[in-house]
Amino acid sequence: MQTHFEHCARLVREVDRERYLATLFAPAGYRNALFALYAFNVEISRVRELAHESMPGEIRLQWWREILLGERAEEAASNPTAAALLETLGQDNSERLIALIDAHSFDLYNEPMPAISDLQSYAVATAGSIFELAARILGGDTGWEVAALAGEAGQAQTIANLLAQLPRHAARRQLYVPVEVLQHYRAETDDIFALRATPEVRAALAELRLRARHYLARVGAAGTEIPQNMQPAFLPLAPLWQWLRDMERPDYDPFRPPQVAPWRRQWRIWRAAKSFSRVGA
Repeated sequence: MQTHFEHCARLVREVDRERYLATLFAPAGYRNALFALYAFNVEISRVRELAHESMPGEIRLQWWREILLGERAEEAASNPTAAALLETLGQDNSERLIALIDAHSFDLYNEPMPAISDLQSYAVATAGSIFELAARILGGDTGWEVAALAGEAGQAQTIANLLAQLPRHAARRQLYVPVEVLQHYRAETDDIFALRATPEVRAALAELRLRARHYLARVGAAGTEIPQNMQPAFLPLAPLWQWLRDMERPDYDPFRPPQVAPWRRQWRIWRAAKSFSRVGA
């Protein structure tokens, strides 16, 4: 079984470097469970990238639903991520994980994100659930305060992801920027799909960055509300603040998001592990 967890750790290291590094600050006894959770998140988040079409993607998501419901025991045993996930999180969290899968069904289609409230719901159900489940792994019952902060952490990360993936989403005419926000600034969806950084598009994206920084600041300021043993669950957020600030530079091109050197991301996670408030600053 240890090889299953080694597979999960390798997958997270390759695809979700921030979470891999953050997990190294968690007690050794909890790392396997965290890597299993994060590897599952990688598998679900990249279904569209691997399936390309909606129908194969739906079949893959349904396979994971059935795994969590205990309907494919033999297949789960032969899949390292599924085996590790079931051993560590078991059936107790199946409902929450299935809700995460359901929310990711949005990724398979090109329907636009209608409103900011829809983006918030999507973020809480996907990234927010991962933050909360990671906190539970580390500290048991999270309580409503940590659960609420996990939702805000999820919103910050989701906004950062949509900004980072904007060129790729635009190329396949997929829109995570809420239509409501675009309309408020009189920005055109066709400008995004054509990779035109008009003043209106820039204004809409600036509002999303402002929201993300607000959520990061809330999480970073909540050092007393998040027990110390749960804080490693939130350390993947640490590189985001400076990355979002880099987008305020005059030469920022939203269709060429800034890159942060791996050593700098690692340093920011290390710094936040020493002083948690630095997650939000």
